Amino acid sequence: MSSVPSTERPPTANLTAIVLAGSRGAADPVAAAAGVSHKALAPVAGVPMLVRVLETLAAVPRVGRVAVVIERPGLVLEDPAFAGFLARGTLEVVPAASSPSRSVLAALEAVPDPFPCLVTTADHPLLTPAMVEHFWTQAPPDADAAVGLARAETIRAAHPDTRRTYLRFGDGAWSGCNLFVLRTETALSVVSFWRRVEQDRKKPWRMIGLLGPGMLLSYVLGRLRLGAALAALGRRTGTRLAAVEMPFADAAVDVDRPDDLALAEAILARRVTGQVGAPQGRAATS
Repeated sequence: MSSVPSTERPPTANLTAIVLAGSRGAADPVAAAAGVSHKALAPVAGVPMLVRVLETLAAVPRVGRVAVVIERPGLVLEDPAFAGFLARGTLEVVPAASSPSRSVLAALEAVPDPFPCLVTTADHPLLTPAMVEHFWTQAPPDADAAVGLARAETIRAAHPDTRRTYLRFGDGAWSGCNLFVLRTETALSVVSFWRRVEQDRKKPWRMIGLLGPGMLLSYVLGRLRLGAALAALGRRTGTRLAAVEMPFADAAVDVDRPDDLALAEAILARRVTGQVGAPQGRAATS
């Protein structure tokens, strides 16, 4: 991997990045296999996942500050692998809360003037600067919050055997890419809604059900379109929301299982040969 840049950020580096690195407990198969307390510290092709994510964010000029959220900050503060990031003075380590949504809120409280904010996860070792730039530039500037999604056909074309959770709307099936943007303080209402649904993230019908019985029926019948769901959620939270189509299949590959780890290492090996990225996608707004 490339070394951490030592130059100062340009004046336009006003984007705060939050990296969720919390533990899933002793039952996490990736952490257990690697013999580490947190999946974020498990090596992928010899480099801890969290280090890979931080290197990617360091290579994005618009990112000014990074907050890593982890239960035991000492795991980052005392590990030589993170010394270069800490030396730059733009990395903060925040104690994780009891859930991802609460951890995001903890980071937003710990970092002064945190908006606009990019949220991602430490188990995203395939994240690249091009993905971050595409996501940010394609998110409508008038949206309070946005989420990155990849189409099922994009993912399956590149990785036909990978297992992902899909949100199946009338205009296609989508998988999350662990990329979110919170542009304004108004987006905090979306985080509050997230607290209600995060336990059901693998059960899309339960999340849609919170938008009302009509939305749920439309979803079950395969008629609910992504834009309509965003509009309904926007009305519920008092925000304008957007979904950005990510044309990169790798953006949807996080490392939850040992087979994900094997896939990530294979992809990284192919990147060494100079594999070219995919074309641009589109944004869907409420």
